[in-house]
Amino acid sequence: MVQIRKIEALSERVVQHYAWGHAVWHVWGPHSSSKAELSQQVGDAHHPLVLLHGGSGSWTHWIRNVTHLAKYRPVWALDMPGFGDSSLPADVSDANGLVPYLAEILQATFAGRAVDIMAFSFGGLSAGLLAAKHPARVRSLILVGVPGLGLFSQKLALRGMTPSMDVAAQREVHRHNLQAMMLAHADSVTDELIDMQQANVERDRMRRRRIARTDILAQVQGQWTCPVHGVWGEHDALYDGTLTKVPQVLTRLSSFHVVHNAGHWVMFEQADAFHQIVDPLLAMSNTNH
Repeated sequence: MVQIRKIEALSERVVQHYAWGHAVWHVWGPHSSSKAELSQQVGDAHHPLVLLHGGSGSWTHWIRNVTHLAKYRPVWALDMPGFGDSSLPADVSDANGLVPYLAEILQATFAGRAVDIMAFSFGGLSAGLLAAKHPARVRSLILVGVPGLGLFSQKLALRGMTPSMDVAAQREVHRHNLQAMMLAHADSVTDELIDMQQANVERDRMRRRRIARTDILAQVQGQWTCPVHGVWGEHDALYDGTLTKVPQVLTRLSSFHVVHNAGHWVMFEQADAFHQIVDPLLAMSNTNH
């Protein structure tokens, strides 16, 4: 995972300790040279951008985005509780249970200031619930390919692991699942990407998530008080046949964008096109506050 190590080396790894365990951030940007400066510069004109990854993921879901975004502002990518290097609180089993812990982390990290959040898939579901329950924590929100709208595709042919599988067979399962759910094109799945997926899946301690298949996010959108934008991949496997219904269900969205030639993991598969959409949205957030 040479590319991951190279990008990670440019970041500041910030570990925070709480009563329930620890949370791990990776931070890029002009104010990330030391932990002391990180806490002092939160109120700077370059407002921090928080990134939340998808299920069975970590900050590496944003591997093709962090250095680009950090050209303009500090970027704080969280390993959400239960994923990556962060602890799983004992009472959490799904996105709704994560909400108070995310609120606590944001409160402690940014001294109560509202932040801009860009969140992918399960992380977007969590962020949408957070914005409804704790609106003072969220200044603006960009939802990327989020579930929880009652539009979940039933066609995902994902494969599971068995104890008898050798390493090669396990890697083939990861390859298949990445192509079935995350990416639109087979050539997007490289050996290095399989390495990343394997490392992330092995650290997923929240395996029995179910709330994504409900319409819980659509139900709480009326409680949002900040601007909320949506970005989806044209070939998102979670929305096979239902993508056009997203803005009909998420009526609270300020804007809805579709990135062509991309699957569910849109910011990875079509990073440049994704940046062309989100850069103006993020600039708008800084201008409006």
